[in-house]
Formats: sequence, structure tokens, C-alpha cells
Amino acid sequence: MFIEQPAKWLRWIFPKAVWRMDPTEKAVYLTFDDGPIPEATPFILDTLKQYDVKATFFMVGDNVSKHPELYQRIKDEGHQVGNHTHNHLGAFKHWTVTYIVNTIKANKLIHARLFRPPHGIMRWSEYYWLGKHFRIVMWDLVTRDYSKWLTAEDVLNNVKKYARNGSIITFHDSLKSIDKLHYALPESIKWLKQEGYSFKIFE
Repeated sequence: MFIEQPAKWLRWIFPKAVWRMDPTEKAVYLTFDDGPIPEATPFILDTLKQYDVKATFFMVGDNVSKHPELYQRIKDEGHQVGNHTHNHLGAFKHWTVTYIVNTIKANKLIHARLFRPPHGIMRWSEYYWLGKHFRIVMWDLVTRDYSKWLTAEDVLNNVKKYARNGSIITFHDSLKSIDKLHYALPESIKWLKQEGYSFKIFE
């Protein structure tokens, strides 16, 4: 549960970041990290379109540079975009200035108001600076679709177990996740709709 739904103390470390939206509203916020890539993004977009759902894509600048047509399709189909650094940097593996410059580089391509740190963690200095320029969006539920230890059914079950009012649900737009998402994404959307959830994006 520490991974799927972060503990309160972790949320306290970054108090101005968004971890969950309105707990009184029966709505969820689907998010996708790490794309766009041709092996995953078209299927995700096709599925979202099929079920009339909008989502937020936290994109890696280098992938946007390589696949601008996918970035444009995401925008054209009414989804929201967020910055996920240019090279998917680990916050503790680089100097703060390197991390920030890399994020700025990505935003010249992404043009986002939202930011999510890769791996969901950053230095406090990075959090402080980025919080002045971006709305930092974390998560309320990580599906763990990237895990080689989980099946597609496990991913779906994580959604069923942990989704709640205002949940920010994180999937991954990546090679590690796409095989599981072929089953888990449409089934998750269908289940959430059956449970009465609406789908929203960040303004």
C-alpha cells in the first residue's frame, strides 16, 4: 500500500503538491507518465477516445522531441499535458540546477503548467523552485502497471482496491506497461464508470 497509495507522512513532505483532488466529488483523474512513444501512446489515446475519457499526460521532453505528432494528437484530442523533465531525471542523481535546467528544456516543447517528478520524488530545493513555476501534481493511486511482478489483472485490482473520490490515478505510457494496459486500461475505465465515477483533467 505504501507504493499504491502513499502514506500521509510522504504527502506532508511536499504539502503544496497536489496528491488528491476533491474527496467529496465522485471523480477521478487519469494520468499517464513517461510518453509519448509510438508503441504505447496510440493505443492509450484510442482507448480514451472509445470511452470518451480525458486524461493528463506527464511527458518526457526527449520523447516529445522524437514524436511531435503524438504530442500534437494528445493536445488535439483535448487531453491535458504535464512536464516530466526532458530526460526522465532521477532527482537525487543530479544537482538541483541540472534538474531545473532539464525541466525548463522540456517545457520549451511541452508548454505545460503542470509538473510531476520522475519516480514521484525530488529534492526540497527542486520542489521549492519548481513550485513557483508549476503546479506540482503527485498521485493518490499508482497502479504499478510498470512492475514485472504484477499481471494485468493485478493492475486492474489495484484500481478497484484503491480508487476513491478525487483519486489521481497514475498509469505509465511506456514499454514496461503497455502489454498490461491492453487489458487493464479499458477494464479499469469500465469499472470506474460502473461505480459512478466521472473523469476529469487538471485545469
